[in-house]
Amino acid sequence: MKPRKAEPIPQADMFRLRLDQMLNQRHALYKLSSQIDWNAAEVNFGHLYSEEGRPGIPIRLMVGLHYLKHTYDLSDEEVVAQWAENPYWQYFCGETYFQHHLPIDPSQMTRFRKRIGETGCEFMLGLTVHTGIVTKTVSAASLSVVNVDTTVQEKAIAFPTDARLYHKARAALVRTAKRMGIPLRQSYERVAKLALAKNGRYAHARQMQRARREQRRLRTYLGRVIRDIERKLPEEHAAKMNALLNIAKRILTQQRHDSGKMYSMHAPEVECIAKGKAHKPYEFGVKVGIVSTSKESFVVGMQSLPGNPYDGHTLSASLAQVERLTGVLPKEAYVDRGYKGHGVDDTTVWIAGAKRGVTTAIKKKLKRRNAVEPVIGHMKNDGRLGRNFLKGEDGDAINALLCGAGHNLRKILRQLALLLPQIWQLLFRFSQRPLSIRHQQHLAYARIWGFSGTTNLLG
Repeated sequence: MKPRKAEPIPQADMFRLRLDQMLNQRHALYKLSSQIDWNAAEVNFGHLYSEEGRPGIPIRLMVGLHYLKHTYDLSDEEVVAQWAENPYWQYFCGETYFQHHLPIDPSQMTRFRKRIGETGCEFMLGLTVHTGIVTKTVSAASLSVVNVDTTVQEKAIAFPTDARLYHKARAALVRTAKRMGIPLRQSYERVAKLALAKNGRYAHARQMQRARREQRRLRTYLGRVIRDIERKLPEEHAAKMNALLNIAKRILTQQRHDSGKMYSMHAPEVECIAKGKAHKPYEFGVKVGIVSTSKESFVVGMQSLPGNPYDGHTLSASLAQVERLTGVLPKEAYVDRGYKGHGVDDTTVWIAGAKRGVTTAIKKKLKRRNAVEPVIGHMKNDGRLGRNFLKGEDGDAINALLCGAGHNLRKILRQLALLLPQIWQLLFRFSQRPLSIRHQQHLAYARIWGFSGTTNLLG
């Protein structure tokens, strides 16, 4: 059933103080709560709920929790626990009075993400772009000049080695067979664990022949378990077990230079992407395309790119996403040399190192293209782009989009937090002289944001 809308309370609670009366109204998060278009989120996600049954959790609460999670780099459990302790977070999510209990079970966060899917998360990213324009964190004119780049969103998997993959595949098959009641001739639990430990020790000691011997034993154990399950697999469990068997067979038979290799049992969609870094030659995850404004480094487009495509082939899709989110097709896009051969005609694409037709203004923007690199670094260190814990290709897409939304909200909060100190300096500077029309406009803006004591300060 659709969530019930919070109706205005006709009479105040005598024994409780409202959050808007006890909080600092100059706080950045307090001001941000009134700038986001929550009604648009309720309209956009309202059709995902049925008309019957128990009322759902308020949409503003779920959207707000996801914004807070990716703004402050928290897990589902952490953001729910801290919500019950922070009155600013509660006000941001639409509460009227302070609540002493957890708002939801953390598993509801996963259900909401599955319900809205990639399209809903893209809408949430677009909502932060609209809020950035409203709060003047990004100007509408900046949307026409963007920087585009790609990075790797790593998956939460262990570094894949052949020995560990054989061991994990065998353990997953044995665990699933026991759950289905399939009697196995031997599980190899004890001997496989010992062989994996020996493989690691021998490899560390550079005794590679002995290490490869233990690796062959693990491969033999996996092959025996696969054949044992195939002989005894009942028809009613064939559909569920065949998916695991296919992954295990691919791990058993794949060679060093094969394409489409498996690097994880629980995340078969993981790809090996070589970025050419000296400290990390290979990264295991999915490629992500990022579009940010050239002036403010505000994220206006972000999407996962499964299949490890060539960078130039992703540019048209990234620019199309920017047009969907902002309603503006960028006029200029600045990219690195990996985007040669992009095939984009509607937008002027400038590639780093270009010489022909480069004016002074374009040269400055080409240098500014490097500003997208710290954006990626902040999303990996301050956000959740560095390690993705969500499942499947849908989880890759959802996490990437919400990481972009979290980056935008951090910039908006910083803008709102710096606003009042700037107004203070302005008012003190011109308090002893007649105010011009421009400064009178700044003074009116200060009053709108809740600045007190203005009359006394200016005499």
